[in-house]
Amino acid sequence: MKVFLTGSTGFVGSHVARAYAAQGAQLRLLARKTSNLTSIEGIPADLILGDLRNPATFRSALAGCDAIVHVAADYRLWVPDPDEMYKANVEGTRDLLRFAREEGVPKAVYTSSVATMGFKTDGTIVDENTPVTEDAMIGHYKRSKYMAEQEAIAAARFGQHVVILNPTTPIGPGDLKPTPTGRIVVDFLNKKFPAYVDTGLNLVDVSEIARMHVAALDHGRSGERYILGGENLTLKQILDKMSAISGLPSPSMKVPHAVAMAFAFFDENWTGRLRGREPRATVEAVRMGRKKMYASSAKAERELGFHVVPVYKALRAAMDWFVAHGYAPPFEHRAP
Repeated sequence: MKVFLTGSTGFVGSHVARAYAAQGAQLRLLARKTSNLTSIEGIPADLILGDLRNPATFRSALAGCDAIVHVAADYRLWVPDPDEMYKANVEGTRDLLRFAREEGVPKAVYTSSVATMGFKTDGTIVDENTPVTEDAMIGHYKRSKYMAEQEAIAAARFGQHVVILNPTTPIGPGDLKPTPTGRIVVDFLNKKFPAYVDTGLNLVDVSEIARMHVAALDHGRSGERYILGGENLTLKQILDKMSAISGLPSPSMKVPHAVAMAFAFFDENWTGRLRGREPRATVEAVRMGRKKMYASSAKAERELGFHVVPVYKALRAAMDWFVAHGYAPPFEHRAP
């Protein structure tokens, strides 16, 4: 099987690439000229240079492929120019799917996000059928992913075979950048997490996400969305788990959302707009934090063979990886 894969140099994408390689797939991996290729070292594949903001530059590489797997996205909670995010996430997805149709690629998997779901402030566990609208999307990242997902759904409605996967919050080794979730781990290990807010996430083992990208080609129904999640946890529970693993103290001070919002507003304007650097806290992230992002993966379990596994192993692997690669100082393991 020949698979054209976007996003392979990213955290989730690199795990997806290795999952396909393990199945013997012939891979064509899209990367930008400026991409760090560390995550895909050793993977047998053809490297295709291009940019989602101009898919026409790599269209010819789609010819002869059996599937495209579109993992790539501009994933940032703060961007100086939001137009670039929409161009990559929305227009890039629309054009890539169109070119795949025109080149006769029979199947596509689109990696969306659990961010497109209709989350509540009361911790209600949502699924693929929970009502949601674009107006409920907080910030440019969520809105752009929602709009891109609608492009995938529309393509399926008009006859293209497109399966949509909605990972929750991935955790595990190899988070090179790191992602916003990885930064939580790194900050904790570096003792830069003095307090927490009352929010909740669903953490999922990144290796299980990768496995589902392979399974979705054979078992996923076109036009359907599949949440890929793990454990529903409060931020405090996540910090406590890291404390149990490392022996480092878990923060005990809970910060009201109003205080967190004030700090984020200052940091976004001072660090972001005035100094031109990515802020540690953003207004968008605090606004999202008011909702507990708890989700059910029952549909993926029934139809794709997805496994909801405890997050401990993946969380510990992430912590060990960050230490081994110099993101944080060593710690003494306490938990088994």
